[in-house]
Amino acid sequence: MTRIIGGSAGGRRLEAPRGSNTRPTSDRVREALFSAVESWCGSWQGLRVLDLYAGTGAVGLEAISRGAEEAILVEQDRRTAELIGRNARTLGFAQARVVTASVATYLGQSEPVPCHVVFLDPPYPLANDRVADDLALLVDRGWLGDDALVVVERSKRGGLPAWPVGISPLRERKYGETVLGYGHAAPDTSTSGE
Repeated sequence: MTRIIGGSAGGRRLEAPRGSNTRPTSDRVREALFSAVESWCGSWQGLRVLDLYAGTGAVGLEAISRGAEEAILVEQDRRTAELIGRNARTLGFAQARVVTASVATYLGQSEPVPCHVVFLDPPYPLANDRVADDLALLVDRGWLGDDALVVVERSKRGGLPAWPVGISPLRERKYGETVLGYGHAAPDTSTSGE
C-alpha cells in the first residue's frame, strides 16, 4: 500500500499500478527524503518540484501535501501516468501536472521551468550513464533554479551516477537496498574568465 505520509493529505492512500514494473519509494526512504529537503529549504511552502520517473507519483503528490506550489510528474507509461492523474484529482491537488513522456524527451524538448527540488527514481535496471544524461539535461536546459536540490534514488548495488558539471554532490544516504544521492545546483567554476 502506498500512502501520503504527511501534510494536508497525510494518511491518504494512493492507487498503485498493478504488476512489478513500478517500484514505489518506501515510506522510510520518502520520510528521509522529505526531512532532508525541509532541512535544506526550511519548508516545502512555495517550492516547485520535478518528479522524474514518477511511478505512483507518491513523491510529487507528497510534496504538494506538504505545501509545494507545483509538482510536475513525468512518467513514460501512459496507464501509470493516467493513474497518477486520478490520484491527484482524488486528493484535490490541482497543482500536480502529469506529463506522459520519457524523461529525456520531456527534459530535452519542453520549455524549461526552473525547479527548486528535482527527484529522479529511475528503474534500477536503467544504466547509470542514461541517468547521468538526464542529470546533464537538467543543467544544460535550465531546469534547475538557483541552488536547487537534486535527489537520485538508486539501488545500493548499482550505485549512483556521476554528477555533471553544474550539480555539486552533497551526500549519500543508504536505507536497506536503496541509496539516495543528494546534489545541489552550483555555478560552473571549472573555467575562469580572462
